[in-house]
Amino acid sequence: MAPQDETFDVIVVGGGAVGENAADRASRTGLSVALVEAALVGGECSYWACMPSKALLRPGTVLAAARAVPGAASAVDGGVDASAAFARRDEVASQWDDAGQVSWVESVGITLVRGAARFTGPRCLTVAGDDGERALVARHAVIVATGSVATVPEVLRGVEPWTSRDATSSHQVPARLAVVGGGVVGVEMATVYADLGSAVTMLVRGDRLLPAAEPFAGEAVRDALVALGVTIRFGTEVTSAVRDDDGVHLTTAWGVLHADEVLVAAGRHARTADLGLEAIDLAPGAPLHVDDALQVEAAGGWLFAVGDVTGRTGTTHQGKYDARVAGDVVAARFGDDDAMREAESGAEPWSRYRATADEASVPQVVFSRPEVAWVGHTESSARDAGIDVRAVDYDLGNLAGASVLAPDYQGHARLVLDDARGTVVGATFVGPEVAELLHAATVAVVGQVPLARLWHAVPSYPTLSEVWLRFGETAGL
Repeated sequence: MAPQDETFDVIVVGGGAVGENAADRASRTGLSVALVEAALVGGECSYWACMPSKALLRPGTVLAAARAVPGAASAVDGGVDASAAFARRDEVASQWDDAGQVSWVESVGITLVRGAARFTGPRCLTVAGDDGERALVARHAVIVATGSVATVPEVLRGVEPWTSRDATSSHQVPARLAVVGGGVVGVEMATVYADLGSAVTMLVRGDRLLPAAEPFAGEAVRDALVALGVTIRFGTEVTSAVRDDDGVHLTTAWGVLHADEVLVAAGRHARTADLGLEAIDLAPGAPLHVDDALQVEAAGGWLFAVGDVTGRTGTTHQGKYDARVAGDVVAARFGDDDAMREAESGAEPWSRYRATADEASVPQVVFSRPEVAWVGHTESSARDAGIDVRAVDYDLGNLAGASVLAPDYQGHARLVLDDARGTVVGATFVGPEVAELLHAATVAVVGQVPLARLWHAVPSYPTLSEVWLRFGETAGL
């Protein structure tokens, strides 16, 4: 017997942090909302990415900070306790139990549907779960928030490599770990497992780490990883891979690398392959391209997409921003009678909710040692975009606040200025505890604030935020 249709005003496919935000915002004008999730409510960020990875990085960061401060250094004896670090990670990941997240979903009136969703037509889906198959219909809108999955090169698929999920949830420390990739995941997990005692070798296809950041950021992280005992091979690709009882054997231009595990950190791609997109004339496996209201451009106004699945963003915080925008658009467009009457007359009263942030203002933090944080353009990307810019650099070690953190504090900051307008279009910070500097820079970039105006925002003394005063002085104010 075919499953009986269940109808909701809005269906959100994907119950991670991004999908939860979209569902919450969409429900705020009285729309009935179903949230579909095949695994754990809370998604990748809560259980296999942001939260567990930062929990694993934290012990090494704290030990390094203590060792850098006279009066504390002598109290530090030994390295990271792997079993205690894993136990704390398990707590942060809620023991991979989503009961707390489910309780929140239910408390705000959203209907949770467990299972894997596939489109069967416009606004129509089937959800295959443990209790069989359910047919769902959306009266107004479907929002896709299925995120992304790790990209595994063909040459490594046969050796059952780790992805970020395995690296952040493992309870074992491999004696030898090969990391393929030099981006955020590769850098952070190389740091984690070096702290835990693995002999780590990074195989990087390009010529530097963190290629999306300013070159000096990748150089600082490279030097720190090498000091930590990590071997880094640049310009290297794996040409063959074999797993046997002795581990994984990777053939590269440098020779054969023997490892107990290999972590693939070579990028991610949109999770759309199993959504049945062919039923709505879209390409399975491809990102869902959206406009500034997060509407899927090829679908005619009822389909929205948010987060990684759009191919526009790769961070939880930016995905949640997408979700708030899309949820507000849906809530205003379909949940308010006055708005709907205006829409029928050709107006778009929900246009005030359209996204205004773009890829040039997305903040990014890498919790390596040293930390790397940036927002907006690098000097290179700004010039590529045709903006006449100048870079204003400052050595963070010269700040009084830095000398309080550690007598040998090392860090660097760069502001990218649009010289014609005098506004901040990008900023990068490298050094211990610089992540907390980033939001001020994000406000400056998104707000297109002139540096001359920022001159009057007085930073507290002695803190790292005094760099903003030094930026102004260095720029000639």
